Amino acid sequence: MTKRYYVYILASKRNGTLYIGFTDDLERRMREHKLKEVESFTKKYDVDKLVYFEIFETSNEAFIRERRLKKWKRSWKLELIESKNPDWNDLSNDW
Repeated sequence: MTKRYYVYILASKRNGTLYIGFTDDLERRMREHKLKEVESFTKKYDVDKLVYFEIFETSNEAFIRERRLKKWKRSWKLELIESKNPDWNDLSNDW
């Protein structure tokens, strides 16, 4: 089985606070965000809805993509989310 890496965007609500992260286990990472066990940005601002993610074959590719997305204008991030998830559904709800 090939290892996969993920870049993801969380939101507090539609057009709300955004968080961009990178992980090698998206389901585990989402549980951590939703349980809010660690003092963090996502806990403080209640950012736990998975609204977008991308899959990569190497950690370096994912890391570079995460850094680039973090530098994007907010409007570009919103357009990216809405291009794949126009209703801002929580993509992790069925996990």
